[in-house]
Amino acid sequence: MTTTAPPGTGALPGPAAPPAATPGRLGRFRAGGSGLVFVLPFLLLFVLFLVWPVVQGLWMSFTDSSLALRDTAFVGFDNYAEALGDPDVWSSLGNTVFFTVISSVPLVLVALVMALLVHSGLAGQWAWRLAFFAPYLLPVTVVTLVFTWLYQPDLGFANQFLGALGTDPVGWLSDESVAMWSIAALTVWWTVGFNFLLYLSALQSLPSAFDEAAALDGAGAWRRLWSITLPQLRRTTVLVAMLQVLASLKVFDQIYILTKGGPNASTRPVLEYVYDVGFTGYRLGYASAVSYLFFALIIVVSLVQLRLFRRED
Repeated sequence: MTTTAPPGTGALPGPAAPPAATPGRLGRFRAGGSGLVFVLPFLLLFVLFLVWPVVQGLWMSFTDSSLALRDTAFVGFDNYAEALGDPDVWSSLGNTVFFTVISSVPLVLVALVMALLVHSGLAGQWAWRLAFFAPYLLPVTVVTLVFTWLYQPDLGFANQFLGALGTDPVGWLSDESVAMWSIAALTVWWTVGFNFLLYLSALQSLPSAFDEAAALDGAGAWRRLWSITLPQLRRTTVLVAMLQVLASLKVFDQIYILTKGGPNASTRPVLEYVYDVGFTGYRLGYASAVSYLFFALIIVVSLVQLRLFRRED
């Protein structure tokens, strides 16, 4: 027996489609929480190795915690008050600021000159790039060992070279007026490769149309460099300067290995003073207070830099 469709209609309608299944609560949780599963290991490590030490160190700065004593007592802001009145804190801070100034300026300028030389098309590009960047890959122990021999008073190359010129030898690491400059020279040679790489990448990404148009108008190489290339590198210069100032403020390794803050504490930075007070003098609470004061100073310097550079832009 066959059935016919009612007049005015087409074929018989089929069975109604089942309603679309809506995701349940468990499904929504899986869809929304899948990203959390991947991020959770990083969050655990972040809290364990960064957030918790920061909180613990901040609490320690308000106590008289010591490596020599088991019991600790809450002392409030006494450690901070002592740090603000400690002449050793201010002298080490002065050394840190002095090192930052004498190292950051050449690290920016020398890196820019090196990048411009390579970008200009010197023969043997790979050799120049390797020579400029390779020192940055060396560990600090190797660099300080090399410069210890270079600065050696009797047999070092630096004094041998001065002797060939008829000049008296210099106490590169033993003279208070010279030691910090010697460490700054080491730092420039060692770390300038990173800034060089940033500048070279920026130069290679600049459009060539402006430079070509200026050349057609008769502008010389120096005029094109000063009026076209350098203004386009302003943002890169801001980035390099900010990174370099922050890195120089945190100097520790090369100074500690070379001079241990000497001679007569003339090269001791803040971080080495924190190390000496905390792990030599066993005063962890006081060392923590000095650390957080220095951390606050770095935050202020970063905000001032950012505001100044934004205003220039």
